Amino acid sequence: MESVEEEREWEVEPIVYVNGVRRVLPDDSAHLTLLQYLRDTGLTGTKLGCGEGGCGACTVMVSFHDQHLKKSQHYAVNACLSPLYSVEGMHVITVEGLGNRQQGLHPVQESLANAHGSQCGYCTPGFIMSMYALLRSSKLRPSEEEIEESLAGNLCRCTGYRPIIDAFRVFAKSYDSLYTESSPKSLRSDTFVCPSSGKPCSCREIGTNNCEDSFSSISGNGKQYFSHNEIDGSSYSVNELIFPSELQLRKIMPLKLDGVGGIKWYRPIDLRHLLNLKSRYPDAKLVVGNTEVGIEMKLKNAQYKILIAATHVPELNTLKINNEGLEIGASVRLTELQQFLKLAISERKAHETSACKALLEQLKWFAGKQIKNVASVGGNICTASPISDLNPLWMASGATFQIINCEGTIRTVMSKNFFLGYRKVNLGKSEILLSVFLPWTRSFEFVKEFKQAHRRDDDIALVNSGMRVFLKENVDDYSVIDASIVFGGVGPVSLAASQTEAFLIGKVWNKKLLDDALHLLKDEISINADAPGGMIEFRKSLTLSFFFKFYLCVSDMIKESGSYGGNSLPMKYQSAIMPYYRPPSSGHQSYQSIKNGTAIGLSSVHLSAKLQVTGEAEYADDVPMPPHALHAALVLSTKAHARIISIDDSSAKSSQGYNGLFLSKDIPGCNRIGAILKDEDVFASEFVTCVGQIIGIVVADTHENARLAANKVHIEYDELPAVLSIQSAIQFGSYYPNSERCLVKGNVDLCFQSGACEKIIEGEVQVGGQEHFYLETNSTLVWTVDGGNEVHMISSTQNPRLHQESIAKVLNLPLSKVVCKTKRIGGGFGGKETRSVIIAAAACVPSYLLKRPVKITLDRDTDMMITGQRHSFLGKYKVGFTNSGMLMALDLQLFNNAGNSSDLSFSVLERAMFHSDNVYDIPNIRVLGNVCRTNFPSNTAFRGFGGPQGMLIAENWIQRVAMELHKIPEEIREINLQREGYESHYGQQLENCTLIKVWDELKESSQYLKVCEAVNIFNTQNRWKKRGISMIPTKFGISFTAKHMNQAGALVHVYLDGTVLVTHGGVEMGQGLHTKVAQVAASAFKIPLSSVFISETSTDKVPNASATAASASSDIYGGAVLDACEKIKSRMEPIASQKKYTSFSELVQACYMERIDLSAHGFYIIPDIGFDFKIGKGMPFNYYTYGAAFAEVEIDTLTGDFHTRMADIVMDLGHSINPAIDIGQIEGAFVQGMGWVALEEVKWGDEEHNWIKPGHLYTCGPGNYKLPSVNDIPLKFKVSLLKDVPNPRAIHSSKAVGEPPFFLSSAVLFAIKDAIIAARAEEGYKEWFPLDNPATPERIRMACVDDFTKPFASADYHPKLSI
Repeated sequence: MESVEEEREWEVEPIVYVNGVRRVLPDDSAHLTLLQYLRDTGLTGTKLGCGEGGCGACTVMVSFHDQHLKKSQHYAVNACLSPLYSVEGMHVITVEGLGNRQQGLHPVQESLANAHGSQCGYCTPGFIMSMYALLRSSKLRPSEEEIEESLAGNLCRCTGYRPIIDAFRVFAKSYDSLYTESSPKSLRSDTFVCPSSGKPCSCREIGTNNCEDSFSSISGNGKQYFSHNEIDGSSYSVNELIFPSELQLRKIMPLKLDGVGGIKWYRPIDLRHLLNLKSRYPDAKLVVGNTEVGIEMKLKNAQYKILIAATHVPELNTLKINNEGLEIGASVRLTELQQFLKLAISERKAHETSACKALLEQLKWFAGKQIKNVASVGGNICTASPISDLNPLWMASGATFQIINCEGTIRTVMSKNFFLGYRKVNLGKSEILLSVFLPWTRSFEFVKEFKQAHRRDDDIALVNSGMRVFLKENVDDYSVIDASIVFGGVGPVSLAASQTEAFLIGKVWNKKLLDDALHLLKDEISINADAPGGMIEFRKSLTLSFFFKFYLCVSDMIKESGSYGGNSLPMKYQSAIMPYYRPPSSGHQSYQSIKNGTAIGLSSVHLSAKLQVTGEAEYADDVPMPPHALHAALVLSTKAHARIISIDDSSAKSSQGYNGLFLSKDIPGCNRIGAILKDEDVFASEFVTCVGQIIGIVVADTHENARLAANKVHIEYDELPAVLSIQSAIQFGSYYPNSERCLVKGNVDLCFQSGACEKIIEGEVQVGGQEHFYLETNSTLVWTVDGGNEVHMISSTQNPRLHQESIAKVLNLPLSKVVCKTKRIGGGFGGKETRSVIIAAAACVPSYLLKRPVKITLDRDTDMMITGQRHSFLGKYKVGFTNSGMLMALDLQLFNNAGNSSDLSFSVLERAMFHSDNVYDIPNIRVLGNVCRTNFPSNTAFRGFGGPQGMLIAENWIQRVAMELHKIPEEIREINLQREGYESHYGQQLENCTLIKVWDELKESSQYLKVCEAVNIFNTQNRWKKRGISMIPTKFGISFTAKHMNQAGALVHVYLDGTVLVTHGGVEMGQGLHTKVAQVAASAFKIPLSSVFISETSTDKVPNASATAASASSDIYGGAVLDACEKIKSRMEPIASQKKYTSFSELVQACYMERIDLSAHGFYIIPDIGFDFKIGKGMPFNYYTYGAAFAEVEIDTLTGDFHTRMADIVMDLGHSINPAIDIGQIEGAFVQGMGWVALEEVKWGDEEHNWIKPGHLYTCGPGNYKLPSVNDIPLKFKVSLLKDVPNPRAIHSSKAVGEPPFFLSSAVLFAIKDAIIAARAEEGYKEWFPLDNPATPERIRMACVDDFTKPFASADYHPKLSI
């Protein structure tokens, strides 16, 4: 065998083309992914978001020449999972290969930039490349559905997706006539094209002082369609990169290449060669898409020395149709399988392709496009995942697997007999899977697929199933000849319900069969109480729900055959089997533009948009490594609470590239830091108080070597008792000292005793946490200057000042010698306000001691594990009210889960207490609060900063009040709304209150009464699908509640060419802060926005800046910049008054000649605010931002699946500085909030989840933690800004927008609850019930009590939640 290998001719010059440039690949990089290679070669536009193919930030397009079809194929892939050598002989196009600012933007790039589809910009290149790959691979222009489907594998945390969809929708084809319309080339160069409608818009024209704009992004002719190469006008001059001719003509040769750590990469080009390699290396891993092996090697530290790429073996790529069925090669990619199944369905008789249709439907929800483009049929089978979506269908369909050994002997195995145990299959070491044979189905043989996941699109299954039944037609009925019932997600392997299958055979297909089979299934499918994944009752109930749906589907198909009507379904049951179809989403935005000067009020595009869509925008991890720089990785605790016994780094020292381990003893200054209280160790020294606490830091020559070395540091612990929930903290009295807070209005006890309250309710509300999941993980590059006399850093942080302060403390340096700079960050949402600091503090120690630059960039799982989340809360309430629904008294206790350090938890609790009334007039209120100390990583700021938690608790008891009175919640809300002059429970009076106006406008805009009537009709006519609606108001106080933080500084320079450089203390993180501030400066000087530039945020330019947080940054930094501009203008005024200058630059030059100072420092403070908790009264907020949202949802009561049919939002944002940016913030906040209330469940190892190690985070990546995707946004998404409502308390009469809209997403939660109420009423349950957030499929389904849940849970069953 070895002689055969030695004689084989190998490829001696492995090559790849990248953006049209030929590159020879080195023979030492088998360990590298394509992403690592691209970024190491300077192509940093492709981002690392998660490292497991779950976010799409690393998407690139790969092209190869199909030898069989004789043409080039193009497809999107995740570069983070693609082995470098897997693209040998291919052409890789990254975002840099499309266009750039110098040569012009590609139409896809320009469309996204102009549509405001890029906020923080970190995910943007991935979206660009997904869309570009779709256009390049499509023979015809794609449909709108195909566009949305192509984006399902890309996540965005900022925009809410609507502007991205609108940007790319212009490339869709609907009607040929639309493509004959004029393109933007015919427009004047100064004509503004509305980003929402694609139409010219006069609101941007100079001289227009006031106009109202209402744009629909999809309705009627509000959309202009563009061909692939005309949207850009004339700026794009570079031709599309074509497939290199060398690669077309090149003969494909086998590969044999090496990598670090003894890894070897083989690529055989025929079956004989593959079998020879398998014989020689029986433990070798075969890879096609690397979607499983890559994750095992990265996240599970699996060591595979021999990797064999099975991609180029023709025998494994076969696709054949014959009279018996389909033959599918093991290396066939899932995208190819989809196309092949469509072909088979179109060519064969309908009754033959039932299994094909089931597979095709299951593949639709299998994964994102990037995964399906590379993942193979055989890989999915041989991985033997217990939640594989396809294996139950192979088994149910009677598919057979052809297996070949190294001698060439082929054997056939029934798919049902292939899976032996957890990830164990019927394959010998000398065997491989050759192909799959899928037989045609027969007349009256039906195959159906089922799947329920946390998220419908691009998600792993919780439970899935493949079911088949073959019926015999009798005179009066049908009897079962054969049946297969297979489930995934209920055991270590895909499980066939063999007892139920045997029972069905010979039985008549009728209601009795259904009842008996359900009874049998209930006992046959058993899941252990401590089974991985939890949700035991839910998963069991799904098995019954799926079979019930299968019975209904088959009965309906029998009816459609027209031969038998005995199984006709009640009309109310039809909705249970209607296939889910998601039409293209639509958006509508309505706002008023109030112009002021040259830029205020305009919907100007984000200043960095063009840099972001081209991949040229630079983030912390994109900064080139300086010479002699080192990479760092953290050594983390694996125990929730323990004493450190010993630390052994002997194994780490022998690691490749290792340069040192640094511990608490090595810190030159102080080991204790903190946001407010200095109660957090940089490096734990004696005790660890959570899993993920930093114990030390390892530095090495590469990121991967540092990570491997850190994993080799061995620590021995003596474990101690841990507090792992709020309930445990309350039980053991585990609170932070001096954390109790109290706010009182009126006399609560007297009100309850006086009889004024005709009804009183008491209860608890659990509020779940939320992971920030900014697309850019925490990253810092730190280096010394002048031999360690100074320390500089570039950090992805919202708070450069705190970085400066903490690093100075750790290194024992004065603040004046530490500089922190931030260009931009890829999302923050509060998560980088304080938690980024400790990571930079750890990295500064080796940098300072070694006098070498050190970079640390956290892997996604580490970032999620150690950096904290939105605080979970527990609220205990007692509410008194009248029979008419008027609120009289509220007694509320709030507890938040701080984690192992105080961080900002005190302030978060206070904000929750301030907002615990939401918008309701309550004469008597008492709110008590406590901060719980637990053994979890310290929780921290998150958009809303405790406000949403307080308001969500309020809306829970409001909804309960309504149920107690048999009224709709909207009636209770409306009669209790606060009005102008109302005094809050903390003593602040409402001024300029627009709450009633917002509420009334939303009722009209959403057509509330009409929709309510339609929902009631729908629910009457449908048993297993229910709709629900809700209207939720909000008011959010604007300012930091700590008075001293409400200050801002700025520095403005005017240069001789008339351009202006602005520096301020705020950080750009996608919210458009720099753009708004630049608009302020441009309007102040009456110059174009293009004349103003903002470079970066730096502590050596503007000192002592507050964190960019609390939604107040535009207010305070806009005020500071305006102050500086006014100072300069006042100096220029004497010169300007002497004559009329033709331009601003001419005036500037005249001032320069007169020695006028053209630089100024500006400063701004928010006046007249302050609050004292000692007396419980004051004015903590400068003003309030008001809003309200309406939502309509539809749920599947049998599975817990739901979708949002409509969301309508009305907000008072005063006179918006930039309406497009503000609307983008509203949409982004709403969708992020939808994640909090309906999708994103945080699961910790606690008392409720004993299948997770104590204190460990289970949801530490996109595989288990589900953000909303493009297919989760409302089908109709409408946003309106209230008109004619100037705000006298902020710059240019504007209002803050970042946090206030977030809570409005709770309308989705309460709409879901409204739908559940309708479902429960069908079973006679009409009393109140709790529904925690997030309202996951488990919580929805288990609340919809019916015959399929009752065997496993009572009607008041309460699914477990980590709080």
